[in-house]
Parts: sequence; C-alpha cells; structure tokens
Amino acid sequence: MVCFLGLIFWGLRLGVDFTGGSVYELKFEEEISTEKATNVLEEKGLKVTSVSSTSGGSYLFRLQALSEEQKKLVKEILQEEFKSVEELRFEVVGPSIGPELVKKTVYAILIAATCLLLWIAYQFKSFKFGTSAVLAMLHDSFILIGMFSLLGFFWQAEVDFLFVTALLTTLSFSVHDTIVVFDRIREISKKQGGELVDVANRALTETMVRSLNNSFTIIFMLMALLLLGGTTVKWFAAALLIGTILGTYSSPFVAVPILVSWDNIFGFFRKRFKTFVFRHDKSEIKF
Repeated sequence: MVCFLGLIFWGLRLGVDFTGGSVYELKFEEEISTEKATNVLEEKGLKVTSVSSTSGGSYLFRLQALSEEQKKLVKEILQEEFKSVEELRFEVVGPSIGPELVKKTVYAILIAATCLLLWIAYQFKSFKFGTSAVLAMLHDSFILIGMFSLLGFFWQAEVDFLFVTALLTTLSFSVHDTIVVFDRIREISKKQGGELVDVANRALTETMVRSLNNSFTIIFMLMALLLLGGTTVKWFAAALLIGTILGTYSSPFVAVPILVSWDNIFGFFRKRFKTFVFRHDKSEIKF
C-alpha cells in the first residue's frame, strides 16, 4: 500500500537515461576522486548523474543538459580544484531509453511471464504452479518500483538503465527461488501424498535454510557494493539488494500461499464440476 501511494503521489525520479543530458569527457594530470568531483560540482548547483573513469585514463561526466556557459563553468570549477584539465569530448545526448524502448521492455516482461507460466505449468502438470510463480514475480517487481518512488522522494534515487537491469534480475531471482520450493512440494506429494497445505508447510521447512543461505551470500556482497562501491553503482546495488530480499520473501510468503489458496478454491469447484484437462502427448496439464 505504501509503495502504491508513493507511485501515485510522487512517481519515479527519472535519470539521464530517460530524460537526456550531457556527456563531458575530461582528462586530468593525476587520478582524481569521483566522489570529490561530484560534490564540488553539486555545491555549485550543477546536477551530476555519475562520474566514471575510462580505460584511457580520462573521466566521463554525465550531467544535466548543459548550455555553453555551464559547460565552461564545469571546466573552470574542476580546473580550480584539480589543476590541469583537458577537454576530450562534449555532447548533449537524448534519452537512451525512449518511450518506444520502454514499451518494448513491458512487452518483453509480459512475453517472458507468459512463457514462464506455460513452461512451469507443463513441467509441474498444473497451471496453479505457473500462475502462483508469475504472480509472485510481478509482486516483487511492483514493490521494487514502488520502493524507488520512496527512495527518489526522500533520498533523490533516480531510475536509470541500471535500475532496469536490476529489475529484470529480480524477476529471474524471484522465479528461481520459487521453483526450488515448488519442486520440493512436487517430490513430497509424489512420495507421501497428503493435503497440499501440509505438504507445502513441510516443503517450506525443508527448503528455508537453503534459501536463506543462498540469499545471504548475495546480500553480503551487495551490502559491500552498496557501502564501498561509490555513487555510480550505489542505487544499482540498492535495487539488487531490495530485489534479493523481495525474492527471498515472496517464495514462502506470496507464491506458496497463492498456490494453496488456488488449490482450495478450485478444489471446491472440482468436487462439483468435471476437471478440465489439456493433454499434450502423454502429459496432462490440469487446472
């Protein structure tokens, strides 16, 4: 609910990748601190998206769209702070992720979700497994986007190309963790049978330690990247960290409850109506 309200009232803070801006490549006599360069420019009222070093020993500054006067001001500020500065390249760029590409990204997510739904349903011989995994995946995506609306409002976190990468990675991690639990449910059901709610509880108990250990190894690495990685990758690491936590949480607390609820609801109707069965070769996929 908080994430939903955040998206409604504050929206997302879009970065240069979405809004466009300036790319300014400069070369210094000695290695400089990207943190210090960012702070010096922002103190003068210039919005800096990122500062990164290149293979040739120069530094690439991504800033707001600059006028010719602002461009000169940037060079003067850096020259005063770091002495010798050589200009290598300056260009004003449009959004690298335009409306058309955003639309294609949404289509790609929908196609991927549909393929996952059908594939998981085929492998587990039931649409309830595929539907539960996809709904949990979409839940994680929505919460991650909503969290960045809050981070953008309170801490000026921006949505850029790296955020899109983190979002897609979160989708993958969420489904991966859910499949492990579902596979254990299937194994226990085949060997021992029983009510799905009891089987699900046992499967969660048996896989919980494995899921937590796997997630903590990722979380520790992302925490180090978030604390020591610098401004360029800070929000990328934050997005991955939030996505990892969401993926770990959604498997036992979203995907499995949806699966059990699906079974209870359709079990009620199954007693009164004939089960719908789709046959593919010798396999069956049931609702």
